[in-house]
Amino acid sequence: MSTTHEVQNQAPPLTGFSTADDAALLEAVRRDGGGWGEDEIRALGARAGSAEVRDWARMAEASPPVLHTHDRYGHRVDEVEFHPAWHQLMAAAVESGQHAAAWARDRPGAHLVRAAKFYAWAQAEPGHGCPVSMTYAAVPALRAQPDLAAAYEPLLAAAVYDSAPRPPLAKRGLIAGMSMTEKQGGSDVRANTTAAVPAVDGSYLITGHKWFTSAPMSDVFLILAQAPEGLTCFLLPRVLPDGTRNAMRLMRLKDKLGNRSNASAEIEYEQAVAWPVGEPGRGVRTIVEMVNMTRLDCVLGSAAGMRAGLRQALHH
Repeated sequence: MSTTHEVQNQAPPLTGFSTADDAALLEAVRRDGGGWGEDEIRALGARAGSAEVRDWARMAEASPPVLHTHDRYGHRVDEVEFHPAWHQLMAAAVESGQHAAAWARDRPGAHLVRAAKFYAWAQAEPGHGCPVSMTYAAVPALRAQPDLAAAYEPLLAAAVYDSAPRPPLAKRGLIAGMSMTEKQGGSDVRANTTAAVPAVDGSYLITGHKWFTSAPMSDVFLILAQAPEGLTCFLLPRVLPDGTRNAMRLMRLKDKLGNRSNASAEIEYEQAVAWPVGEPGRGVRTIVEMVNMTRLDCVLGSAAGMRAGLRQALHH
């Protein structure tokens, strides 16, 4: 076979580097009490820049998640299928403690080290950072309900990624999501119409919709719904304690311009079971603890994206 041309003046692929090879990042970590975690950050940065992880990122972006509302026999399943590379990225992120592990790490600088890891790892593939961030952010909000926090926080902080659909308290590790936005309200969650009706066992039955819910395969979600006392925060599991699926219907996935590796869904609740978190009628005050923490990661992720872009430009 003849050769039509030779490739000249093109940069080789950028691989085999460390995203933690960043003087400003490491200086900040040392200065503010996280120097003990520098070796962990460096190791994670080297992995983020490896050929293997960059290949995972490519495959996760090139093969977006696929929604399956029913199985081949007509049973409702409401599952999102991800490329195996997505699960590899998630497992690496959780095992390195980028999720809620910092809340269980009783050491000065634990959250700083976690933030540095998130920044270094997000330069590999940012989409899966969404459920990782929400899991981190769920803990301070969940602490408004001490009994639920005692049961769920150790699993949210566990360095184990378990994607199987099982009752949350029967798993070795959990991923958390957040669900607030509705069609009629957008960012004004006070306009939410999703209703929460109290049941005799202390749970509530949730009926309504959410216009945008990222990572719908998460194990538990913090959501907002209108209880008799007003807008209230609830913990809603994807799978109920008896192993049956909660009535959380995935209607469609968003067709997004960016962040294609992560699934974002429109969902409907048909008397889904949930438990109240925090003071009834003060749901915004409760869930804003989670919102604030995810916004911190939005800053970290944006900075990581700019750093990754600069690195590519300099390499080229």
